[in-house]
Amino acid sequence: MNSLSKLVLTAVMSCLITACVSAPIDYPKQESVAIADTSTTQQAIDVLEWVGGRDDVNGFYPLTEGFDAFGVRLRLMDLAEKSIDAQYFLMKPDNAGLVFAAEMLRAADRGVTVRFLLDDIFTTVEDVDLGILDAHPNIEVRLFNPIARKGLYWLNYLGHFSLTNRRMHNKAFVTDNQVAVVGGRNIAVEYFQLETSGEFIDYDMLAVGPIVKEVSSQFDLYWNHKLAVPLSAFLKKTDIDKARESRALLEQGMAEAGQSIYANAVQTQIIKQLEADEVDPYIAQARLITDDPQKLLEAVSDEQKIVASDIRQALIDAESEIIIFTPYFIPRKGGIELIRKLRDKGLRITVLTNSLATNNHTPVHSAYSGYRKSLLDAGVELWEARADAAKITTPDGETQLEKLTLHTKGILIDRKRVFVGSLNLDPRSIDINTEMGLLIDSTELADELTNRARERIQEIGYRVKMDENRKLSWHATINGTEVVETTEPQTTGWQRFMAWFMKIVPESQL
Repeated sequence: MNSLSKLVLTAVMSCLITACVSAPIDYPKQESVAIADTSTTQQAIDVLEWVGGRDDVNGFYPLTEGFDAFGVRLRLMDLAEKSIDAQYFLMKPDNAGLVFAAEMLRAADRGVTVRFLLDDIFTTVEDVDLGILDAHPNIEVRLFNPIARKGLYWLNYLGHFSLTNRRMHNKAFVTDNQVAVVGGRNIAVEYFQLETSGEFIDYDMLAVGPIVKEVSSQFDLYWNHKLAVPLSAFLKKTDIDKARESRALLEQGMAEAGQSIYANAVQTQIIKQLEADEVDPYIAQARLITDDPQKLLEAVSDEQKIVASDIRQALIDAESEIIIFTPYFIPRKGGIELIRKLRDKGLRITVLTNSLATNNHTPVHSAYSGYRKSLLDAGVELWEARADAAKITTPDGETQLEKLTLHTKGILIDRKRVFVGSLNLDPRSIDINTEMGLLIDSTELADELTNRARERIQEIGYRVKMDENRKLSWHATINGTEVVETTEPQTTGWQRFMAWFMKIVPESQL
């Protein structure tokens, strides 16, 4: 028996012996809901003025640049008077996480009630460090669908795979129940243009008006669900004492590393324009689409996969053109059939997804690559992101990024409708995880974003084509020169081998 076999056997036996400890989802907690009456807050007054004095309309503004999106979140926390509700798939202990946490604490010091809900699986901040937040009397942290800390962590994950494999992928941020930010960004530097090693192209929508109450309601639904477990369930008394002591260290770190980030972020041009009332919102009807958290506990029908089902219907209702941004794209047979039907109606369908060079999940690319020819056969204009296009996404060349990764989850329909949210077009988002997003009906917003999208796609993408012999090629215009590649662009032989090898991963889990 080789060492790997021994390791696997040991792991299995350990799992059997310890019975793979389950997470304490029955840990006692107090139910709470968003603060309803915030009409006297300054944010409420500013919002009402921004939308022309009408409290019955929604206003939206796209946050396309990461640094702007980070600054808006920080500024909203700085302005909050009553509440902050934040819900994310992951948070990392980097400078973005440091500054975000510090601003939460500052708000709590002013008496603001903070509720922070994090999915557990990819949040890499240690429990004791999250305890710095949770130790504050005005802050509560809850982990969604947590994995037991006793025993071996990953064995507990595998031992309860049918549940732990299913995750809350939602991203929502609300202050004073008056302003919301919904989109694809998590709390880590790569989502906000805060590092030079790489950047995720991502997208958020700033929202005001009645739609914010819908975002708050979905937050309440998840916050009070049985799978939302208070962080205190995993902390010892010594951890709590340490957390209180550690706040001084966090403030020191903020002063040394994060203060400049904070200062620059809250002084971005978009914030100056918003506060000077120099930009107008897009006034529009909209729906918040969100999966029920019970999706993680029960087998659900296709109709009960609410976000995916509603987006499918929106695509079916399209009349002229669809532009799709999705980092992880596995259309499966049903998706190909839908695309063919839409093309038969005469629709122009454009898709931008990651290339092998830009995809941060090689198994997903492995599965997607098997659908390229079917997509092209169906008449899709297929584009893949270029890793060397990262500098294009950085305004004024302020930083020289090494690598770009597409993380935007957005759909533009008929120059009339806009979807932005957390949904990837892959089996995991559709069948396994919970998702959310905004479906906005606005000709003005959709038309502007469509024009911008068509320019941006050509700037940062390779057009994938297929010749009469069914051979693929990748086409781009780089510095005014037409470039044609006949193998996966900007990749090594090792990367291409791993992409081939990873086809062993079941598509249903991607």
